[in-house]
Amino acid sequence: MKHRIVVAGCGGMSNVWLDDAAERANAEIVGLVDIHEATARAMAEKRGLQVPIFTDLTEAIRRTEASLVFDVTVPASHKQVVTTAMRLGCDVFGEKPMAESMADAEEIVRTAEASGKRYSVMQNRRYLRHIRPLRDFVAAGGLGTVGTVHSDFFIGAHFGGFRDAMDSPLIVDMAIHTFDQARFMTGADPVSVYCHEFNPAGSWYRGNASAVCIFEMSDGSVYTYRGSWCSEGFNTSWEADWRIIGDKGTAKWDGTAPAAAEVLDETQPGGFHRPVKAAELPEPWTGREGHRGCLDEMFAALEEGRPAETDCRDNIRSAAMVFGAVESARTGRKVSLA
Repeated sequence: MKHRIVVAGCGGMSNVWLDDAAERANAEIVGLVDIHEATARAMAEKRGLQVPIFTDLTEAIRRTEASLVFDVTVPASHKQVVTTAMRLGCDVFGEKPMAESMADAEEIVRTAEASGKRYSVMQNRRYLRHIRPLRDFVAAGGLGTVGTVHSDFFIGAHFGGFRDAMDSPLIVDMAIHTFDQARFMTGADPVSVYCHEFNPAGSWYRGNASAVCIFEMSDGSVYTYRGSWCSEGFNTSWEADWRIIGDKGTAKWDGTAPAAAEVLDETQPGGFHRPVKAAELPEPWTGREGHRGCLDEMFAALEEGRPAETDCRDNIRSAAMVFGAVESARTGRKVSLA
């Protein structure tokens, strides 16, 4: 089966998606869509693509007989692009976040269910060589029962463009990655959130670029997030800095190097500090990383007739963490997510 792909949105991020499609024997780009025709034409010329150019997605799908849409548009366009594509019979792979509001995310899921089509969301930070063995170690009970998870994300990011004008650039555009990682590593879903969102002195963003969040999770654990997109100096990795604490030990991961864990050494006598020993984690994951790893899963899921790991029905729980945090910050109250 060859997937006939229309790419919606021809900005810089589309390069990654186009590169991946070009490498696949089972994929073919059949059209480019952008509200600015010149942008799409420039992308086609840059990539050497001899495909028709459109400013309207419906026309593009109908004229090219596309079966799959890559949604690489800005977040505000995701609901329109995704629902239009699915109603016209296309599956969709799209950039995060899946929508710009919880109501839009819920409408997308309803459209997926009504149309029978798949919408898979790009959560590329699940596909890293060191996060997956850490997830497997936690799932196998290596730390015992997890009670607390902490993540720190501090980066001074000078993007320019739409992020600088967003109301909640950190939470809506970036924290979705870290929140989704927390769900992925623990297997737990959010129950409630309290968030304090703010814009510190010196910020170059119009909206709130820093936040502190406390999530209660479905397994009884508590997950905390501290983050800023206007933090100059001592940057964390883009994958965040993690500490996962169970009743039998603790794992740490800086988002780049292999994770490490210390667990109780039951062979030694106890004391004020109970003795611990280094734990051996599984070998690093050998699949492709980042966007390509996530796209491998998306294509495999389509061809195997199953939901992808980042299917919208699952990803909406990560989206709920985002929009619940924004609502909590707006109201100053804890918000239920269950």
